[in-house]
Amino acid sequence: MKLSVGIITLNEEKIIEKTLKSVEAIADEIIIVDSNSSDKTIEIAKSFGAKVFIEDWKGFGPQKNSVIEKCNGDWILLIDADEELSEGLVQKIKGIVNGKDDYNVYKINRSSVCFGKRIRYGGWSNQYAVRLWKKNSVKVNDNFVHEDYLTKESIGFIKENINHYSYLSLEDYLSRFNRYTTLGAEEYYKRGKKAGVFSIVINPIFKFLRMYIIRLGFLDGLEGLLLSILSANYTMVKYYKLLEMNRKGIK
Repeated sequence: MKLSVGIITLNEEKIIEKTLKSVEAIADEIIIVDSNSSDKTIEIAKSFGAKVFIEDWKGFGPQKNSVIEKCNGDWILLIDADEELSEGLVQKIKGIVNGKDDYNVYKINRSSVCFGKRIRYGGWSNQYAVRLWKKNSVKVNDNFVHEDYLTKESIGFIKENINHYSYLSLEDYLSRFNRYTTLGAEEYYKRGKKAGVFSIVINPIFKFLRMYIIRLGFLDGLEGLLLSILSANYTMVKYYKLLEMNRKGIK
């Protein structure tokens, strides 16, 4: 049984080598759809033997479906460019692909590392996500951001970790902030959502309290506080951008 590893990329030179090293022992092919990276992402990917396709950005959902369509393996492992397979997960996937499978679709535990620290609270731990499946078992919806994985199959759970390097540094977070808040606002606009005082002012406060207090983010120390503040700010900016879009009638 063959395994295809699929990844979408955009200027990932800081992390993509770590990601590709973690899958090279089990990947029969690596498929990458790149959105016109201007750094060394493509060069690094090709050094690992990846098949690289250059496509304009269509949103996370459509971009990932483009990767899936290009995968030829019996099994597909679709991971993000900032995710690294643990050694235990590599061995687990190897067993599944070689016939020790009870399901056609699996969710894998994502263990987040932010600003150089493993985050265990604030809602960041035990984030199981669909990552591995038999070909034709899963599709991704067309959301611009926060895409969903669609399947009619029963889903198994793999406890071994994917290490998710969410943000390498505060600079890394802030460099993505404007793009991601815009994509989130565009997705809400597409769905016909509105923004007002509650969503711009009250929602961010609830976001902070939920992450930092209710979900024990304070136990992650300074990084837990920073993530809670940044997440609240992200919510506020996303909804204010939605308000601007509704005011201007952006298509």
